[in-house]
Order: sequence, then C-alpha cells, then structure tokens
Amino acid sequence: MAPRGISAQEHPDKPDYCNEAVFRRNCLPTRSYFIPETSLLLNGSWDFHYASTPLEAPEPDAPKNESWGKITVPGQWQLQGHGKPHYTNVQFPIPVCPPYVPTENPTGTYKRSFYVPTNWDASSQLRLRFDGVDSAYHLWVNGVLVGYAQGARNPSEFDVTEYVNRDGVENELFVRVYQWSDATYIEDQDQWWLSGIFRDVYLLALPETRIEDWFIRTDLDSKYENATLHATIDTLSKGKGTLKLTLSELDKNGAGIIAEKEVSVTSGSSKLDLELAVTNPLKWTAETPNLYLVTLTLNNSSSHPNIITQHIGFRKVELIKGLMTVNGKPIRLRGVNRHEHHPLFGRAVPLDFIRADLLLMKLHNINALRCSHYPSHPRILDMCDELGLWVMDEADLECHGFYDAVARPLDIPEAMDYEERKKLAFPQAAKYTSDNPTWKEAYIDRMRALVQRDKNHTSVIVWSLGNEAFYGANHKAMHDYAKDFDPSRLVHYEGDAHAETADMYSYMYPSLERLIKLAKEEGVGADGKFEKPIVLCEYGHAMGNGPGLFEDYEDAFRTYPRLQGGFIWEWANHGLWKEDEDGKGYYAYGGDFGDEPNDSTFVMDGLCFSTHEPTPGLTEYKKVIQPVGFSVEGEKIILQNRYDFADLKHLVATYKVEEFGNETYLLASGELELPDVAAGEAEIDTKNPEKAILKAHTFISPPVLAWGWDCEIEYTIANTGTLQIDVKKLTPTGAYPKHVPRIGLNLRLNKILDNVRWFGLGPGESYPDKKSSQRLGIWTVGSVADLQTPYEVPQENGNRMDTRWVTLTDAHGAGVRARAVGKADHGFSWLASRHSAETIQAARHPPDLVEEDVTLLRLDTAVAGVGTAACGPGVREDQLVKCEEVTYGFLLESVGL
Repeated sequence: MAPRGISAQEHPDKPDYCNEAVFRRNCLPTRSYFIPETSLLLNGSWDFHYASTPLEAPEPDAPKNESWGKITVPGQWQLQGHGKPHYTNVQFPIPVCPPYVPTENPTGTYKRSFYVPTNWDASSQLRLRFDGVDSAYHLWVNGVLVGYAQGARNPSEFDVTEYVNRDGVENELFVRVYQWSDATYIEDQDQWWLSGIFRDVYLLALPETRIEDWFIRTDLDSKYENATLHATIDTLSKGKGTLKLTLSELDKNGAGIIAEKEVSVTSGSSKLDLELAVTNPLKWTAETPNLYLVTLTLNNSSSHPNIITQHIGFRKVELIKGLMTVNGKPIRLRGVNRHEHHPLFGRAVPLDFIRADLLLMKLHNINALRCSHYPSHPRILDMCDELGLWVMDEADLECHGFYDAVARPLDIPEAMDYEERKKLAFPQAAKYTSDNPTWKEAYIDRMRALVQRDKNHTSVIVWSLGNEAFYGANHKAMHDYAKDFDPSRLVHYEGDAHAETADMYSYMYPSLERLIKLAKEEGVGADGKFEKPIVLCEYGHAMGNGPGLFEDYEDAFRTYPRLQGGFIWEWANHGLWKEDEDGKGYYAYGGDFGDEPNDSTFVMDGLCFSTHEPTPGLTEYKKVIQPVGFSVEGEKIILQNRYDFADLKHLVATYKVEEFGNETYLLASGELELPDVAAGEAEIDTKNPEKAILKAHTFISPPVLAWGWDCEIEYTIANTGTLQIDVKKLTPTGAYPKHVPRIGLNLRLNKILDNVRWFGLGPGESYPDKKSSQRLGIWTVGSVADLQTPYEVPQENGNRMDTRWVTLTDAHGAGVRARAVGKADHGFSWLASRHSAETIQAARHPPDLVEEDVTLLRLDTAVAGVGTAACGPGVREDQLVKCEEVTYGFLLESVGL
C-alpha cells in the first residue's frame, strides 16, 4: 500500500506559508547537531524551476520541460540568475499585512534523484535533514507530500522511512521553496533578502537502537576546582541493553580515560540522567579553551553499538554580585557581531571561509562572538569551542520593520531622540507579533530550535531571544523555555530595556555620557548595589572610514567593572560581487540590483571588507582591546595584564628604542611652481635680496554658500628653494556652520612625485579618534596609490596625523618636503591622492573614481574625528574642528635638486 502524505495545507482557508500557527508539519523534534557515518550528502547540482508565484510552480508529477534549469545547492537563487538580491535594514520589502504575503511570491522548485546505499541496514530509520532554507518550503518524496517547515536558519528533519525506495531503486526529492512567508515578518534582519536551500541537505540512516539526543553540561564546586559532568540522554532500544558514558582526554583520542559510568537500558524509549565526578580538570575559557572528549555508547545484543562523541569543556557561568562570571571570575566581552556572508555565495558560506573568520578574530584580540541575528552554520560552534570564543547564540527573530510601519503613520521625525521614538512606537509595533498571542508558539519554536541544536557547546554562555523585535509576552515565553530547559546559561535580550526577564541590561549605540550614567544608575539601589551587569550588544558602528571612539569606550569599560564590554557592529561588509557593462567589478550594496525600496550603503558597515580582509577599523580595534597594556615610567617599561584568566608567561616581550631626529638635507637652489593667487590685493616685498614676500587678502567661498572665509595669506619665497605659506588670519564670515571637516591647504603637484616618505603616525590612516593602532616613526611607500584605503563605498580616507614632515619625490629622489611652521608642540595632518574630494563624493563605487593627472597633496592644521554617527554617537566635541578664526603655516622645501 502506497504511503499517504500530509494534506496540501493545514488550514483550508490559508496556505501554510501565510499561517502564523503553522511553522512545522510532520517534522521531528530538533536535536543536537550530529551527522552519523551512515549519511548521504545531497549537495551539488539540482534541477530548478523559477516561478513568479506559487500558482505557477510545477507539481511533482508534471513533466520537466525547457523552463527547468540547474542550480547549485547550497546556494541562493538570486545569485544564480533568478530574481535579484534585495537589501533593507528596517523596512519590510513587502506590504505589511501579517501573516499574509503578496500573491507575487517568487517560488523556486528543486528536484533531484538519489539512491539509498545498499550497505545501509534495512531496519534503519531514514531522515531527510535541511540545515537552512529561506524562507519556507514543502517537501515531497517520490510524489508524496511529506512535510512543511519554516524558520530559515533553523534545521528541520523529516522521517522519510516509509516514503523511500531501497534496494537500488531511484528516489525523487522535490522541494518547493517560497521567497516570502509569514516567517518573513519575524526574519527582518539587517541583511540581503536571499532565498533558497543555502545550507547542507542530508539523507541520514539511524539504527533501530540509537541515542536520540543528549545534553552534556558541567558544574564546578564552590572553589571552582573539582567538577561534575551531567548527562541527560534519550535512547531508543530494541530490547534491553547498556549505556556507557566515558570522559577522556581529547589529545589522546579517547585513550586517556578519566572517568566512566555504565547503566542499564530498558526496551523502548528511555531518558537517562548520569553524572561523573571529575577531580580538578583543566577549565575552559575563551583564553584557555581546554576540551575533553565525551563518548556515549549504547549496546544491546541484537545490534551494533551506537556511538556518539562530543567535545566538552568544564566551565560555570553565573551572576555573582551583579556581574557576569565564568568559573567565578568576571569577564570582559571584546566582541563582534557576525552575519553569515560571502561576497559570491551570500549566506551559503563555505566552512573554510567561516574558520578563516574566526582565526582572524582571534588574531585581532577578539574574544566574543554574537551570532547576529540567527543561529549560524551549526559547525561554527565546534570551531568556537576549539579556538576559544565566548558566544552569544541568538534566535532567528527580528521584526524591526513594524517600527517603520508604526512610525510613518505617526509621522515620528527621525531627528527625535531615539529613546523618545522608542517610547512612542515600540509598544504599538510589538502588537503585530511580539505581544500577539497567535504568534506565541512560533516564537517559542525559534527558541527551542536554537537551544536544542546548540545545547552541548561549551562556548555558548548566553542565549539571546533575538534582535530588535520590541518586547512582549512572547519574549517572556521564550525566556521561560530557555531557563526551564537550561538554567546553566544566561539569557540576553536588548528589547527588555529594564532587564525584567533578561540576566543583563543590554543597549545599542549609547553615547559615552549615557553609558556612564546607566552604569551608575540603571538598576542601582539606594545602597549602591546592582544585581545585573550591562552589555552593549551593538556599538562602534563600523561603517566606512570608522569607527572612532574605540579608546573612549574601552576606558569606560575599564573604569566601571559593571560595564562588561560588548560587540562591535559588525564583522564584515555584505557587498555582493557585481560587474558593470564594461566588465568592471565592484561590491554591490542596496539599490545596485534595482531593488526597491532599499537602504543603500547601510549594509557596508563592517570591520572587514566584503572579502573579509581587515579594514583599518579592525586594526584599530585590535590595538584598543589588546590584552596587555604598556606604559613607560622613566627607564621602566610597565606591563599591565588585561586578560581575564591567563597570565603573561605564554608571551615574549620585545622592545626597541629609537631616536627620531629631524632629517636634514643640503638644499640646492631651484624653482617651485607658486599656487595661483586668488583675486584680491597683493603686496610684494622686494627689499630683501634672499627672499620675496607676497601678501594676499582674499575671500574664499563658492557662490552658492551664504558664508565663507576672510583670509590673509603671506607667501615667502627664498633663494634656497623654499616657499613658506603663512595663513595670517582665517576668519569665518556670514551664516557659517559650527564645525567643518578640516582646515588647511590643497596643493596640486606634478604626478611624477609618487614616492612618499614621512615622519609621523603610520603606516596606516589616522584620525583624532582612530589612531591608537598607528605608531610614530619614519614611513615610506613607493606610490601615492599605496596610501589609499580602498573602501568599497568611495569616501574620505588616507589621512595621516601627528606628522613632523612629509616628502614627495620622483624616481630620482627629487621633489618637495612639507613641514608645519609655528606648531612646535605637535604635528600636522596630510593626505596625498589622485582623487579629488569632489570625485570621491560623486562616485558610488571604486570603478567610478577618475584619476587626476596630478598628485593632490592636502596639508591640514586641523582634521575632525570620524565618530560613529552612521548609527550611534558622532564625533566628540573636542575632536571636532570648530569654525573659528585660526592661524597656521607650512614650509615647502625642495629636496634632491
């Protein structure tokens, strides 16, 4: 008799993908991630059909015609020629009417055949496992509708034993994927909207007698020395048997047994609780990621042993005196938010690319990872356990777009303080889903999927209820599920503004003033005590040339122990590789694919470029959070250990003492091109035979501005080949702004002056609030192009600060050197480029940049900081350039002539 499948839809009047009460049909419970040896990876080339609506999607029994093509799994169909990528940050890409989605709902149909290996046990249970499908899908096997699932970044498994042919008979797998579903409303994360089967697909064979699931956790005694290993194990046994729990040393591949216990197992399903006492094991921390091997062995007389292995570390997470602690010690999160991204494959990220991300984090002193804003690829946590990272593991939940839906009708101005906007809009926005009882089970399901998949990973110390989904009763239900199942970890949620249920106060992008005020007042009693710490789940928005203020935030963390660090937004730009009509490539952002509405460049906000190579922002972060502080007192070098657990014996300290004297050259006579003198009176002093002085009084302002600069400049030309430019008085006039980006000179030099050498901060760019990572020294580059930072969105870049002199020369060493005059106490800033500020401003992408036929040299007496105002606080007041009267000067000297 042919097996019967499920009905076409759960509710007669609603498709499954428009029903918030339907999120899994015929799915098995989510379990710990484990792929047995008897598995078949179904990745690769699949048949594919793309339709603009589910109404045009083919049925399983329809013959394949020319409308079908091929697609790679895992992958995303917009990056393989079907539809187009779409980027939004907050706003929804579809009309807001939950749970309904448009009829024009692009639908991808996947089909492939497979055979069950003939050496698999005929009695084994067969499961199909999907680790990630966006947004929702129905599954058929051999023409029978088996199930439905949604929750794009959560796994789903289906028991297909009765639907699958064995004995070498072909099977057909048919999957219909919907781009939009009711899940779209609660998966509104700040990233590209991309669809399809983007993680692994497996056929699994599980023996009749098997370990269904397991939960391993550890506890430490009051001295944090000796440990207890707790194991809760679900078994299914055909007849009586035994279960053995073994703890062994990882580096001996299980040979060095530390402790073990064996218990009897009855026939059928069982839930067993076992404990092992362990004497003073090595402890796991992000600094000392010591792991052990746990082996679970289920035996009975009628089957082969079923063996599961799990790496585990001994650690204990607690709140002690209002602080987040591990193994009894407070920790500091020096973290980043990481989306899943690859510039070619979207969220179908290869494992070696993921591992490279984590290694780069460790190389840059990062110790914490927030999986924003959904469970990452399941294998990433194996790597975090091994490498040592504190992990905030987050449920696949965000519905930020409801804020936009509420704020627009209320006409809430963007200029209003964000905290005030939240008070007006968030309670209403929460009513759509977060505080709506019809969505409660969908919320709990997302928490359950996260916790059950990742529960055995030592690196996970905090569960997060999601992101920017306001706050409602459904979050409380998620919290209760997590705490009831796993009280050993802390729970985070930024939307719980007053930490009603969360174990910590969490904030995004607070100003330093507000952050310090929160540290002193939020949840603090009259006795000055507090019960919960403060964490910044997002700060330091790393968009483009930034972020600034790292050092200021780190100083606050060091000053107020209650501030236990946070996570920079974010790890990497999300640019997608695209080529224009001329074959020139660039990394695309919102709007580049004709996607409307979009949020433009806001997706380019990472510490890494889209290639996941470091930006100057990551270099700056590495320096600011370095675990060893250095200072000099007289002839002593003072080292400060900023690790939470480790000492410094694993490090080797080296130092170098250098004396930087002024470089001197014998200056020969020569000629210099004088800059054009602006309109105005000019006075030339010819009485001194060794020099000529030219004075100009002019007004500098484009005709479209109602303000400008009243400027008095004096040029002194000496017969030694020097030109001194003294701005005697630069005074703003008219309705001028409070601040300007910079004050200085622009020079146009011959393009052959391409070799650059300077004494100042280097080797990279520096700004007043982004220079901690740069060192004072003498630096050389062979080309002006090497001074540029190749931001994927063209913008201001390449400034060098605290400079005593800079020299530009040709291939023969002849050229010009610039020094500041009248600035003995500190240096100046400079920038050399082939691109004018106007060209940079007009360009959307690097191929749009047009090189000037000159070398542009900028000499500045003042440059503003960069701040984080793209999303967060702007530049500190004392690091802005005030529009006020100023005097400065520069000396240009010929060299090598």
